[in-house]
Amino acid sequence: QEEASLPNLLVVCGDHGMSEMGSHGGSSEGEVHTPLLFISSAFEKRSGPLTQPELVQQTDLASTLAVGLGLPISRNSVGNLILPVLGGKTMREQLRFVHLNAFQLSRLLQENTPAYEKDPGYEHFKVAEKSHGNWIKLYLEGNNSEILLNLGKKVLKQYLEALKTLSSSLSKQVAQYDMYSMMMGTVITVEVLLLLLLSVPKALSSRAEFEVPLSPPLFSLLFYLMCLMLCAVHVIVCTSAESLCYFCSMSWLTAVGVMMLISALMCGILSAIAKIFENSRLPLKNLVVSSSSWSEIDVLILAGTIGHVLSLGASSFIEEEHQTWYFLINTLCLVLCQELYRNNFPVKECDTQHSTTVKQNFDSIWEVSECKNVDIPAAGNSKLCKATSSSEFIKGSDKWISLASPWIILICCRLLRSLNQTGVQWAHRPDFGHWLTSSEHQSELSFLAAVSLLMIFVLVQRRCSLVSKIAMALGLLGVYSYRAAIGNVVFPWQHDSKDISKGITEARFVYVFVLGIVFSGTKDLLKSQVISADSTVKSTGLWEVYSGLVLLAALLFRPHNLPVLVFCLLIQTMTTKYIWRPLKFDAAQITIMHYWFGQAFFYFQGNSNGIATVDVSAGFVGLESYVEIPAIFLTAFATYAGPLLWAIHLLCYLSSE
Repeated sequence: QEEASLPNLLVVCGDHGMSEMGSHGGSSEGEVHTPLLFISSAFEKRSGPLTQPELVQQTDLASTLAVGLGLPISRNSVGNLILPVLGGKTMREQLRFVHLNAFQLSRLLQENTPAYEKDPGYEHFKVAEKSHGNWIKLYLEGNNSEILLNLGKKVLKQYLEALKTLSSSLSKQVAQYDMYSMMMGTVITVEVLLLLLLSVPKALSSRAEFEVPLSPPLFSLLFYLMCLMLCAVHVIVCTSAESLCYFCSMSWLTAVGVMMLISALMCGILSAIAKIFENSRLPLKNLVVSSSSWSEIDVLILAGTIGHVLSLGASSFIEEEHQTWYFLINTLCLVLCQELYRNNFPVKECDTQHSTTVKQNFDSIWEVSECKNVDIPAAGNSKLCKATSSSEFIKGSDKWISLASPWIILICCRLLRSLNQTGVQWAHRPDFGHWLTSSEHQSELSFLAAVSLLMIFVLVQRRCSLVSKIAMALGLLGVYSYRAAIGNVVFPWQHDSKDISKGITEARFVYVFVLGIVFSGTKDLLKSQVISADSTVKSTGLWEVYSGLVLLAALLFRPHNLPVLVFCLLIQTMTTKYIWRPLKFDAAQITIMHYWFGQAFFYFQGNSNGIATVDVSAGFVGLESYVEIPAIFLTAFATYAGPLLWAIHLLCYLSSE
């Protein structure tokens, strides 16, 4: 009966507001202010005009709710009591509540500040506590005069002032940053960024060179002078710092190593800038020969990369990052289509800006040798005559497959987008994956899984040895058996899936073949490095390692996600044979295109930038209980299988070229 008579409390609040444009990630007044409403039968009904609502901090809510529920205030809370919530209490209860809050804040100040006694908030607390003692003496003496009421209001005001000062002091300590350590980290980051920017022109050239000139600066006088200067600054800062500094707490050997790194990077930047100025003074003839015009692919790669980096500045773009990658690879396919059509149906006439003599010579050479090995003086028009025309390289039916390949890739990407909804805004919408995983469509899922595993074998086995082909076939059969054992799919002769187990035996059966294939590939790689320098052996070894990881991905992927693996292999095969080799892209372009497709396939799997989409069940495949190291490895591999497989395919492609 006593519990039933207790009043109820309804608290309505928000974690952030919203601007007029609908944004909530900024610092405008509409975004940082949000309503806080307390509704309870314990409050007195107010009459008269509405007053301006009081402004409180979000941290004040925890202290107020703790006191209202009769619970101790959290030890590390820096909030104050919201006094209007306690307005219906007696003066003795109000003073008791604010004293508890002030005592908790003073204890927190003592734990975090050595000279806490000199803090103004602590001094105000002690004064208020002494006045509170005097008020209690009068109260116990039975004094009910107006003097007791006025003294109580005075003590309450002193407590509130002490609470405000204590909370402000503690909040400043929480927001106190280690500026020296942050500055050192920022300097290293900026130096590395500048070195990368200075190296980008060579890295994006046809030779794909990446040179960081660090060797000469390490032996220069400037390097040692900078080391001495930075070490002197480090000694001065660490000996005069009042608060604890992370960088100063490091050993002197580590600190000197960081100073040497900063000095070496700075000297490397100066050396790279000097080299650029030195090259700029070369004769114009050398510059014309070495320069090359940018193609549409180069412009797209640069604009897409910069655009993606800029999009990460907004939280909404991070939540829906998959849309950025889908757009980029679709645009990339269209540009590749344009390049293929241009190379398979070349125009025989050169640019009208050329002189008549050059144009006539170019046309005559085109008729004889299809524009082969022509030296055009104008470097800006080198695109007009490629060293080898892809129309000569691809003939017959392969030519038409090459022309259709970008459109086939676009269709594959569109199907994959329908398989898994991801992100935040549209993640709740039904997709093809949900339809497949429903119990009513288990037969359709089984058929799709079987066809997908068969396609995986067809696409992977072409460059494997005979032993690896057999191991791959048995491993993929084990994958289907594992999924049938745990009840995801059924065999044709099964009428139901009542005999469900953990599938530990079947999964470990597949692990044996994964290790066998990876071991076989590793053996070939070591053989190519130690015994013979045969590039064929090295290429085969890399491909077998890649095949073993494909088999592992097939085991860890859920059955409805196996088409993602099939389309990944199909797109890799088509782009390698019908796009990249005929168009003869350089290493930098191939690398960035692999990175783009890898990021897109990360989201095709159903992943997002939220941790809720991580499939933790992959960490328990083949394990009877939780084992930390294997579970972490399997979960990470299953999550990042898309980018990882594209990265390893890049190694296979570059080694074969």
